[in-house]
Amino acid sequence: MSGQYHQKVLTSTLECTRLLILSHPILLDLGLSPNEAKLYYALLQYGGSGVSTISLRAKVHRRNAYDAIQRLLEKGLVFELYGGKETVYEAVEPGKLLELVHEKEDLLERALPEFRKLYHAKKLPEKVYIYKGVNGVKNYMREALRLGEDMYRLGAEGAWADPRLRSYTDHFAREAKRKKMKIHAIFDHEAKDIPDLPTITGATEWKFLDKKYDNNSTMDVFGDYVVTYTGTAPGKLLDDVTVFVMFSPDLAESFRIWWQCLWDMLPKEKKVKRKSF
Repeated sequence: MSGQYHQKVLTSTLECTRLLILSHPILLDLGLSPNEAKLYYALLQYGGSGVSTISLRAKVHRRNAYDAIQRLLEKGLVFELYGGKETVYEAVEPGKLLELVHEKEDLLERALPEFRKLYHAKKLPEKVYIYKGVNGVKNYMREALRLGEDMYRLGAEGAWADPRLRSYTDHFAREAKRKKMKIHAIFDHEAKDIPDLPTITGATEWKFLDKKYDNNSTMDVFGDYVVTYTGTAPGKLLDDVTVFVMFSPDLAESFRIWWQCLWDMLPKEKKVKRKSF
C-alpha cells in the first residue's frame, strides 16, 4: 500500500481519537455508547446534518450511525427536521443531559429500598472486609451517613482535608449536621496546624493527643462498625490506603468504651466555633 494511503488512515484515526477524547469522558459516563457520544458531539460541533454527513464527521460507519441516531432520538438528545431531500438531525440543547442524570437518580431512588432490603437480608452477624484507595474512604463515610449515628474518631490527622476528598468531606459535614450526627474526635497533635480542622471533619467536639503519641493510623467507630486504616498524614491520604472495615456490634461497643476512657483522661480543648455550611 502507498505511503499516501497510510497517511490518510493515520489522519482518520487521529481525528477519530480526538473526537473520542473530547466526547468520551463525560458522555460515556452518562450512559451513551461510543458511537452515540461521537455523533452527539459532532452534531454539537458542526450543527444539524443528514446521516451521511454526520457519520463522516463523527467517523462512524453509516450503517452504525443510523442505529445510534435512533437511540439518541429515543433518549431525547436529538430531533429530526423534515422538508428537504434528506432528513436532518439536530442536537438538543445540552441541558437535556442533566435531565438524563436526574431521571437516572429518580430510578435509583425508587430501586434503593429493594436493593437495601436484599443487601441487609444477607448480612452476617460479624464480618470483616476491605476497601482500597480514596474511594474506599468515601465508601465508609457514605455508610456512616446512611446510618446517621454518632461517630467516634481516634488518631485522626486531618486526612479528610486531602484535596481529593474535600468535595466529599464538605458534603459529609453538611449531611452530618442535617442528620444531627455528632462527630467526636481525638486528633493527633500535629493536626492542630490544619486550618478549619473542625469544619473540614465535621467535628462537634474534639481533643488532641500529646505529641509523643502521633502516628499515621486512624480509627473510626459508628453504629456497629469499626474502621481503621494507616497511611495518613496531616491533610493527606496515601493513594493506596487500605481501609479495614469490621462489622461487629460487640466490638464497636467495646471500642466506644475505650475511646471514652481515653477522652476522659485528656485535657479539655478551647472551643472554636465551626463554620456554617
